[in-house]
Amino acid sequence: MQYKRIFCIIILELGMLTLLMAKPRLDIIPQPQSVQLTHSFCDLNNPLLLRTNLPDSLVTRFSKYLNTTPRVHFINEPRKHANLLKLWIDSKDTSFVSKEAYQLVIKKHLILIRASSDVGIFYGIQTLLQLIQFNEEGSRLPALVIKDWPRFAYRGFHLDVSRNFFSVGFIKKQLDMMAYYKLNRFHWHLTDGPGWRIEIKKYPLLTDVAAWRKQEKWTNWWASDRHYVNKNDSSAHGGYYTLDQIRDVVAYAAKRYITIIPEIEMPAHSEEVLAVYPQLSCSGKPYTNSVFCVGNEETFQFLENVLTEVMKLFPSKYIHIGGDEADKTAWKTCPKCQERMKEEHLTNVDQLQSYFIKRIENFLNAHGRKLLGWDEILEGGLAPNAAVESWRGEDGGIAAVKSGHKVIMAPGQYCYFDHYQADPSTQPEAIGGYLPIEKVYSYNPVPLVFTPQEAKLVMGVEGCLWTEYVPTPEHAEYMMYPRLLALAEVAWTMPGQKSWQNFKQRVNVHIPYLLSKGYLPFTLSNEISINYTANYPKKEFLVNLDSEKYPSTIHYTLNGTQPTIHSLCYKKPFPVKGSKIVSAQLFQNNVPEGKVSIQHLDYHEAIDKTIIYNAPYSQAYPGSGKNTLIDGLCGGQDYGDGHWQGFLNNNVDVTIDLGKIEKLSSIHANFMQTIGPEIYFPKDVIIEVSNDGKNFSELTRIKNTISDKANGLLFKNFGWAGAAQGRFVRYIAEIDASHGGWLFTDEIVVW
Repeated sequence: MQYKRIFCIIILELGMLTLLMAKPRLDIIPQPQSVQLTHSFCDLNNPLLLRTNLPDSLVTRFSKYLNTTPRVHFINEPRKHANLLKLWIDSKDTSFVSKEAYQLVIKKHLILIRASSDVGIFYGIQTLLQLIQFNEEGSRLPALVIKDWPRFAYRGFHLDVSRNFFSVGFIKKQLDMMAYYKLNRFHWHLTDGPGWRIEIKKYPLLTDVAAWRKQEKWTNWWASDRHYVNKNDSSAHGGYYTLDQIRDVVAYAAKRYITIIPEIEMPAHSEEVLAVYPQLSCSGKPYTNSVFCVGNEETFQFLENVLTEVMKLFPSKYIHIGGDEADKTAWKTCPKCQERMKEEHLTNVDQLQSYFIKRIENFLNAHGRKLLGWDEILEGGLAPNAAVESWRGEDGGIAAVKSGHKVIMAPGQYCYFDHYQADPSTQPEAIGGYLPIEKVYSYNPVPLVFTPQEAKLVMGVEGCLWTEYVPTPEHAEYMMYPRLLALAEVAWTMPGQKSWQNFKQRVNVHIPYLLSKGYLPFTLSNEISINYTANYPKKEFLVNLDSEKYPSTIHYTLNGTQPTIHSLCYKKPFPVKGSKIVSAQLFQNNVPEGKVSIQHLDYHEAIDKTIIYNAPYSQAYPGSGKNTLIDGLCGGQDYGDGHWQGFLNNNVDVTIDLGKIEKLSSIHANFMQTIGPEIYFPKDVIIEVSNDGKNFSELTRIKNTISDKANGLLFKNFGWAGAAQGRFVRYIAEIDASHGGWLFTDEIVVW
């Protein structure tokens, strides 16, 4: 019996030792920069005694956060077995690399949060709250030392409230979650063509008329005459924020250490202003122009008056003025604009836009503020102290940094949350594109071309939600979460501390918390739901790619990792000549169906041949450059993925030289349509062949039969099959001139 008792004690002690030595999982988002665990714990069943050197006002505010978790209770006097919670500011401690840095220490009877400022204490509290909320040990909080600081000073989220209006309560709700995940800039897109959303005392028509329309949804308004109505009209939909509401939201954000950056669009996206104050347009007529008249001095009086009122409401260092997508056509014939160009010795309308931006910047600088704008403000020469937000890829940000300007990175292919986040057939309608949470998480806001010194000019990163197809608060939150959590970690955590596999586990733990707080009310798809590791049926396929005409797509990797819908794609042709497929997966309608065994590879005739563009592609969406359409790489769900090539208001018209006369059996190419960003199928496709490159014979002429009003993300193959021969292949896809817009294609396949 004695031996048995000793044995049991040994087993018990070994069990306790195993529990102590087991490394607990910390489900913190964003991932801290440094975590050291020790073999102990703090028992949260014991009460907490608060000790701090913070001012009373901060103690009151921070205590409200600490009291949000039911797992702890506070006492005012020392008690046996009580834990000490110490919040301590040490402003002279130079070990903190920024004011937002903090140290969190947990010992057996101590929880200590140290920082050099109150914002550091605040972020330490958010980490502590997450440790308590997501602690798998229940009341046993693991002993540890966390040293943490943000990678970027600017960690932002942009919300468009012009296209669809959102209440003050909704804005505050998002500010709460932003603070929880250490995001600190709220970019409020307050004005745009669909509606003006901020009260301006000097110009009441902006909120009496320009904030209201007959159509509740942007999509219906866009399809209408796009007029506005008086706020007292029984059919009026829309809204705006009063001065008191703006002040309330700004104060609410400030208590959460979030700076609100207002955006007042100019010189373009101003249809709503020019409808009610038409004298500020080049034509002087309502519902005619969308761009301010730069030659009209009254334009600058109006904008300076508006900005003066805006600056009284928002204490932010930066004021965002938009500056994007300006249609400068009216400026070319406007007498006032032409006179302005003559006076200022300007040679083109890009320089006229630069004049406009610089003049607005001078006004902001004179009032102690700085100008921030989308990357189009680079056109014609950038204002000297302005910062750039790069949305059309990274090129604008790179150009801005190379010229010595600060930049915020928000490229659409990584940061636009209005894109689909899973198989479009399973999702509510979006504007287009494809941005799953894994792609958001993969983003590095510092391009590799930057030197260490240039990298310092990257202020940070911002996720953007445009709301053309997001009419309700529920839909908005569905588009925001959990992608915003991935962006929060991109913005805060150093790349070396990031891990997609680890983040995937952590975000799965956070999703139920979001649901419990009233976020994510929609049914989640497999792409973003808790079941990230869903096991699809494993079917083995033996595919002879030389002859098999597969109706599906095969995605593959060359390094053995599990293929996804974002991996390289085989639609016949095989993408990279001479490469070896290590792992492949069959997808039916973009859903993985099973592994694929590749037996034989073949390559279509046009790969790496010579291609001549008879009409230019857009430099905004060049794909991988001149060989995009004959490199064997298929595009995915996102037109900005680098494999789709875009043609704006222009035909696709290319000639491929195969090098010699070949027997031909099929010629085809894929196109996409998503009408939100004005991407359409071609009106007609013409395929021709020639032996000499001069005299062409038409093989087929294909008329598009899909409506240009069809919603969703659509794909269509336009091609020919038969028997012919030729050395030169000419592929023409004609844009529908009745609406213009974009054509996007990814590969011209020749067999």
